[in-house]
Amino acid sequence: MTSRSVYHFNSIIAREPARSVVDGLRAQYRGSPSYAGVKAEHDAYLAAMRAAGVEATVLPALEAFPDSIFVEDPALVFTEGAVVLRPGAATRVRETEEIAPTLRDLFDTVLDLPTGYADGGDVLTTQESVMIGLSARTDRAGAEALQACLDELGRKSKIVETPEGVLHFKTDCSLLDEETVLSTNRLARSGVFQNFRQMLIPEGEEAAANALRVNEVVMVGADFPRTIEMLDKAGYKVVALKTTEIGKIDAGLSCMSLRWFSRGKGG
Repeated sequence: MTSRSVYHFNSIIAREPARSVVDGLRAQYRGSPSYAGVKAEHDAYLAAMRAAGVEATVLPALEAFPDSIFVEDPALVFTEGAVVLRPGAATRVRETEEIAPTLRDLFDTVLDLPTGYADGGDVLTTQESVMIGLSARTDRAGAEALQACLDELGRKSKIVETPEGVLHFKTDCSLLDEETVLSTNRLARSGVFQNFRQMLIPEGEEAAANALRVNEVVMVGADFPRTIEMLDKAGYKVVALKTTEIGKIDAGLSCMSLRWFSRGKGG
């Protein structure tokens, strides 16, 4: 596995938000998002992705599935192939049936998680391994089944703990480069990133941890000025994107795409 596969991407899958997105799942009430607001944030996200150098496959909205804009949870994708997951929220389970045909069109190898539950939001791909966070949405049976799938794809993995009360592992962290993670203090204290250089989120901006490195840029929620300043001073090329509306339904930047490097597209 080369460093290219960690954050160098030329392909993504995304899905248009449905009007039902206003009914998306949330762990705590922060006000309801507006469809127009979510659509505007999603459009800006796709524009930033294309500017970063990826080709986007954008799937149509699914009104029956309010959270289906968040394509990262029902599947995982890598250069070597894809895994159809088993989402841990009952209302999201059948999203896999909707995205699987696209995966089978785009990948030669598509595996199905055979048992347990696992959300893509609990999975962080690093140079060292694929980290699978146990959470309310990813149980140990699902994590172990996912490890077997990853092994079949030739990917090393390890299971880690997500702090109590955190929805997804990647709610509290993201990869900045091969050696560096952006993390909340509560996740850093768990010791899961002891082999990495860690940049800690300023107090009060914890939601900024779900940033997204794509090629030469780091996408960060625009509502988090201290985090943006910290990353800018550290030499990262930051692209600030509004996440106010999607944040109301417990989402961040990684949630809205499946990202991989397709060898078929050159480079």
